[in-house]
Amino acid sequence: MDSRKGDGHGGGRMLHTRVKTARGRKNSSTRWLQRQLNDPYVVAARRMGYRSRAAFKLKELNERFQLLKPGQRVVDLGCAPGGWTQIAVEAVNPEKTGGQIVGLDLLEMDPVHGATNFVCDFTDDDAPERLKALLGGPVDIVLSDMAANTTGHPATDHLRIVALLEMAYAFACEVLKPGGVFVAKVFQGGAEAEFLAVMKRDFESVRHAKPPASRKDSAETYVVATGYRGHASE
Repeated sequence: MDSRKGDGHGGGRMLHTRVKTARGRKNSSTRWLQRQLNDPYVVAARRMGYRSRAAFKLKELNERFQLLKPGQRVVDLGCAPGGWTQIAVEAVNPEKTGGQIVGLDLLEMDPVHGATNFVCDFTDDDAPERLKALLGGPVDIVLSDMAANTTGHPATDHLRIVALLEMAYAFACEVLKPGGVFVAKVFQGGAEAEFLAVMKRDFESVRHAKPPASRKDSAETYVVATGYRGHASE
């Protein structure tokens, strides 16, 4: 591996790192490794102690929309490996403000200081009730960076993505306070038109955003719904 110095995101010009193809390593793996090593957000995440480059996606969304505030109660769906949870803890500062950060994921991860996380498949029938019991009351923000496992069949994958989004949204509508916020990852140009209409009924503002940290060649974007109208809208 030919490595040269570089700074990374926010730290000046980063020089290119070239990865040689090793015996037994597929070309696709080499390309992935080279992209990781030359990704300024990966470098910055490592330098700043974030667990993934995805942390910058929430950080940038928060800077744009002013979503996270001290003292809030936040749910982080699909929290592993913990990058979004770290950003939420930084903004909410639960130990000093009395706020609460609760994360859920199918995968295990090391705890994030200041947050509670537990391993659970959100698609399990009892998962929403278990999460609500842990929360003990309404919340200010529901974040969802969940992504369905892909099959390689575009139509099937799209249905899975939409189904997961709808589940996260239904949960958000059950636990959000009036005025609350819902942020979720979507693909293929955003949420379905019919689903978007429902969101616009339930929230004062619904916008799509692709943060700079989201790779340009990725189909992902985020829907940001603010000003939850409450259960009276149902």
